[in-house]
Amino acid sequence: MNNPLVQPDPGLAIWTIVTFLVLLWLLARFAWRPLLRALESRQETIRKSLEDAAAARAEMEALGKESQRILRQAHADAEAIVAGSRAEAEKLREEIRQKAREDAEAVVRESRLRIETETARALRQVRGEIADLSVEIASKLIGRNFTKEDQSALIEETLREIEAGPRPS
Repeated sequence: MNNPLVQPDPGLAIWTIVTFLVLLWLLARFAWRPLLRALESRQETIRKSLEDAAAARAEMEALGKESQRILRQAHADAEAIVAGSRAEAEKLREEIRQKAREDAEAVVRESRLRIETETARALRQVRGEIADLSVEIASKLIGRNFTKEDQSALIEETLREIEAGPRPS
């Protein structure tokens, strides 16, 4: 059983070792370095992407917080505007009420003044007519005519007596 494939041959072993070393050197020179550079480049790209993702996440959180702050501020501003509008409406309502009261009081005052003026005018007219009638009746009763001066003096005296109040009987 002398099988040549099973028997060690020192020349073949040397050539196998030399071929392996040459192949190892060629792979190291032309394949592993570019492969390692590509792996390092990929590793760097992944690391940078992770850093960018972390920065983006932090920025999103900051933007979320900022948007929450802006929303709270907008709500506070809206509430302030609504409160201001309500206060302004209440103030305007009170001003309108006050103006209506003043207008009503002015109308009442003006009406009273008109009534007093008309009453005074009517009283003067009635007094004048009463005086004329009284003089006419007195003239007929007495049978003589009074002159205009006599009538005026009599009217004045009668009016003074009327204004002084009732005479005790």
